[in-house]
Amino acid sequence: MMKLMIHEVLKKAHGAKTKAQKVKILQENNTQALRTLFIINFDESVKTRIPEGEVPYKPNEAPQGTEHSLLEKEAKKLYYYVKGGADNLPQLRIETMYIQLLEALYKDEAEVLTHVFNKDLHKHYRITHAVVKEAFPEITWGGRS
Repeated sequence: MMKLMIHEVLKKAHGAKTKAQKVKILQENNTQALRTLFIINFDESVKTRIPEGEVPYKPNEAPQGTEHSLLEKEAKKLYYYVKGGADNLPQLRIETMYIQLLEALYKDEAEVLTHVFNKDLHKHYRITHAVVKEAFPEITWGGRS
């Protein structure tokens, strides 16, 4: 079975009827990248360096699975965009890199990332902090910045 892209995992969990089904879907698709996104989104101690709101980027219109980067692979670089990650880089450089990242990703994954950095992913996918805590008890929350 082909591995689902992160936006597909979120859509699948979003569509699940029960908390138990959502937890199972997240656990079956457990990756460091997925957990990282949930940590940025839900952990109050994670402060992002990305200004809140709409990001002025051009969505990548290439068909899924073609000419774009994968959030799964790019997630290890997300520390650049949170306080304490790469604080030596100027703010303008951080914002430019973020826009380049969004434009390199498949449009649905870029959209997921913008929600994560606005800390409102749960408003677009019915996946609560409680579901994430149950799915990934190994995540330690708080004390990150």
